[in-house]
Amino acid sequence: MSEHLKSGEAVSSAYIELRERVVALLRSTPVECGELAVPACPEWNLCQLVSHLVGVPEDILTGNMDGVTTPEWTGAQVARHAGKSLYELADSYEATGAVFNDVLPMIPEPANSQMVMDAVTHEHDLREALGNDDARDSMAVEVALGWIRFAFSERLTGVTFDPFSADDLEPYELLRSLTGRRSTAEMNRLGLEGAAISSVLAGTPLAPPA
Repeated sequence: MSEHLKSGEAVSSAYIELRERVVALLRSTPVECGELAVPACPEWNLCQLVSHLVGVPEDILTGNMDGVTTPEWTGAQVARHAGKSLYELADSYEATGAVFNDVLPMIPEPANSQMVMDAVTHEHDLREALGNDDARDSMAVEVALGWIRFAFSERLTGVTFDPFSADDLEPYELLRSLTGRRSTAEMNRLGLEGAAISSVLAGTPLAPPA
């Protein structure tokens, strides 16, 4: 479909590795941290953020895709797991994975890569809230950037700049910039065209903060 998208095998492996990392991180995090606010998603605490991560594969498995990616869809995932601790959410994520691994190869392009983009973005939202800077060079980061390049080249018209040409910018920072986790000023300091990126992403779920 696109030279920018990773192979289905790579995408599946990236998601499985991501889930294993998140489960391990949750099990090593004090349970009381579940109430911590998530700076990148200020409407959620850690438990609510993880509820979304857990809820996506659940909804795919049950065919509950009406309103996919909308606030109502994600809100229902959060409500479904209300009251669960980080450890209970880790157990749920792991248990669903035993079934979801067989479904992963059947998710078509580019939806499979978009799912990884969302998941790795929230993995690092979670890590940021905990002050953890691990896994910044994971395959999931590469898969996510491949999907974003695809979206820029295939879905956006009239784009006259190339955010992927910034010299010496680590992939992690590019990903955070293109998924609404860096302000215009922060992107400028990274050597990106912050105003142009903010304009292109305005009105989407990836819009940068004010």
